[in-house]
Amino acid sequence: MIRGSNLCRAVLRRYQSSKVFPSAKEAVADIPNGAKLCVGGFGLCGIPENLIGALRESGASDLTCVSNNAGVDDFGLGLLLQTNQVRKMISSYVGENKTFERLYLTGGLEVELTPQGTLAERLRAGGAGIPAFYTPTAYGTNIQEGGVPVKYNADGSVAITSDAKEVREFNGRHYVMEEAITGDFSLVKAWKGDTHGNLVFRASSKNFNPDCAKAGKICIAEVEELVEPGELAPDEIHLPGIYVNRIVQGASYEKRIERLTLSKPSSSGSGDAGEAPKKLSGRDRIVRRAAKEFKDGMYVNLGIGVPTLASNHIPPGVHVVLQSENGLLGMGPYPKEGEADADLINAGKETVTYLPGSSTFSSSESFAMIRGKHVDLTILGALEVNEFGDLANWIIPGKMVKGMGGAMDLVSSGNKVVVTMEHCSKAGTSKVLKNCSLPLTGKNVVSLIITELAVFDVSPTEGLTLIEKSPDVTVEEITAKTDAPFKVSPNLIDMQC
Repeated sequence: MIRGSNLCRAVLRRYQSSKVFPSAKEAVADIPNGAKLCVGGFGLCGIPENLIGALRESGASDLTCVSNNAGVDDFGLGLLLQTNQVRKMISSYVGENKTFERLYLTGGLEVELTPQGTLAERLRAGGAGIPAFYTPTAYGTNIQEGGVPVKYNADGSVAITSDAKEVREFNGRHYVMEEAITGDFSLVKAWKGDTHGNLVFRASSKNFNPDCAKAGKICIAEVEELVEPGELAPDEIHLPGIYVNRIVQGASYEKRIERLTLSKPSSSGSGDAGEAPKKLSGRDRIVRRAAKEFKDGMYVNLGIGVPTLASNHIPPGVHVVLQSENGLLGMGPYPKEGEADADLINAGKETVTYLPGSSTFSSSESFAMIRGKHVDLTILGALEVNEFGDLANWIIPGKMVKGMGGAMDLVSSGNKVVVTMEHCSKAGTSKVLKNCSLPLTGKNVVSLIITELAVFDVSPTEGLTLIEKSPDVTVEEITAKTDAPFKVSPNLIDMQC
């Protein structure tokens, strides 16, 4: 008869040996052709690079990969796209991965584009045993109405399109039904783990990893450091070992940074005292005017590009907290030379820093903040906006496929949405339209439009009202460059920059 302590040790040894694998190659060896994989990471941050490399070597093909994006052409899931091992991607963002875009547009890859927050919640729901849920995200867009190309033919014609999704009304608002996602296997990456499978993530590398881990029937985790039970304090464990079936310590890590972005040294002087102030460029005017929307105590989400620059002009005495949808609250400035951290990025894949009081969390938690109206203000760019606040900013069919990322979730939250954009396209045509010609990101979602020429207040029923104009232009000039009709406020003023 085995004494209690000996029995515990015997069970512990068996428990440990059933989860710990000696190599990534052995951990993925039984993934078959046709498997559905839930793969963690955001951009190149927190990706299971050793498991992906081993899967490429295994030759498993006809795979369906559920992942926010597919890395870049020569790293991350892009490696599996290069070798044609992936049949279908379920993602929110194509981004700058030219292989991903080319395969999709030429018929070599099925792509189910899904809003980022919806994707995170579908994974979370799958892991929680919830078959479906309702979300306001994507109502009134072709993601809800159907008809989005899932697969093209080689000649560019559409072979398969998406189906329409069920809509229900709750408390006077429309919601879209989304089905949960589960996978045959999950491939995730953590900073530390113990032999029981308990995982600890670091900085913004948490992102989709916990949600993907829970959604797979068999979860395979790779870690930078594998320790014995007890070396991780219970309160520091982010993902309990019950969700993890296999664990392996990664042999090596490149941890490539997709967009190394550094802070610029502050100027040591401000020029001659008698020097006249420089005339603002159109871009600067947009940025500075957008910053006037910040109010003390706000939680704010900023899109990449011009919206992010607005944070450099927060008015004195105003304190705002920046939220990044990849799982960071309290986002700080870009790091100094030599201080960039591959595990700490923003939603634009740029390196950032912490501020005192910052916190990190999973992608599903991030979008719970957004969807639950805990973020006060969203500022983002656009390709087109119509007179009633319809927004298009994520795709030019057959030409440009970036994906919607988190934009559909952000603009459907019911919070204030400010669009910053140039008034006209490079071809000289208006981007403020009577009707949008491109697929919508959101319907009746924009509250304010800021261009280099004008500021429009937007009503979903009354349309546009010109409330500010650039001092360099007349109302007549703005009218000539604006396709949409608009009213002029009796209190029209020059732009507050």
